[in-house]
Amino acid sequence: MPPSESSPATVAPITRPGTRHAPRIQPGPPEARRHYPATARNRDPIRAVLTRVLPEGGGVLLELASGSGEHAAALGPALPAGWTWRPSDGDEPSARAAATLLAEAAPARVEAPVLLDVSDRPWPANAVEGVAAMAAINLVHIAPWAVTGALMAEAGAALPVDGVLYLYGPYRVGGRHTADSNAAFDASLRRQDPAWGVRDLEAVVDEAARHGLILVETVAMPANNLSVILRKAGV
Repeated sequence: MPPSESSPATVAPITRPGTRHAPRIQPGPPEARRHYPATARNRDPIRAVLTRVLPEGGGVLLELASGSGEHAAALGPALPAGWTWRPSDGDEPSARAAATLLAEAAPARVEAPVLLDVSDRPWPANAVEGVAAMAAINLVHIAPWAVTGALMAEAGAALPVDGVLYLYGPYRVGGRHTADSNAAFDASLRRQDPAWGVRDLEAVVDEAARHGLILVETVAMPANNLSVILRKAGV
């Protein structure tokens, strides 16, 4: 386990200032779009799990680190009745790429992306308004460990009781990679940035529990990934 995961992430209590605002990003020219082939491979398995675990009653699903917006375009229209997909990203070119794709595709029940950096806390109130679920697809391993702490703290504060935080990506289980390909991927990530890397599932679950988010299910996914479903516990 990397030293950065050996202790809980340090996070401060949340007070949401009323004046902070997450701006909506306007679309750019067609060349602003981005395409990630992995989205086409994982969107159907993700859809099957995500639509099954969302709480009843509807609300807003806030997607963190939306990147190209391809998951929003594919999954937003598949949400159960009463749900709306709100994409977000902390990188403005990525958010603009998503805005460009979504403006062209015009998928039903998908909002324009907001500029939201997971690590820049507290999150603006308008970013989490009406949120009853969150999704972080391929975020936890491509970010420093402190980002996971920020994600859990904000999700724990913003989600209502029974609200869902959905995570997708590779994880170590019991301190071991689940496949040789994941070990190679982990090494590649750490060469790019020593603060990145495939995380221990148990460390992520422990960090979530510190903020009232309880593991309810893991689902094996294609290419040795996992869906990790966390739910906001009652008081």
